[in-house]
Amino acid sequence: MSKKDLIDTVAKELDMTKERAGQVVDAVVDGIKGALKDGKEVRLPDFGTFKVADRKAREGRNPLTGKTMQIPASKAPKFTAAKGLKELLNG
Repeated sequence: MSKKDLIDTVAKELDMTKERAGQVVDAVVDGIKGALKDGKEVRLPDFGTFKVADRKAREGRNPLTGKTMQIPASKAPKFTAAKGLKELLNG
């Protein structure tokens, strides 16, 4: 499902214009991104939890040259599906 498809679904479900539904979808996504940037978790019951995972610095290998290199520590988004979502997908 693309962002456009999601906007179309929200517009239909809430009986609103696609422009307004686009603003709603953008606001939700911006809210999730803002919370993650601040290091907070976003929990959506029966859907899942978005959180930030810390990755430690590690040694890697350049696939082109085979030379070892240091990969710096970083943060990565992580999503964990809720029990309700897993049950929906598995019947």
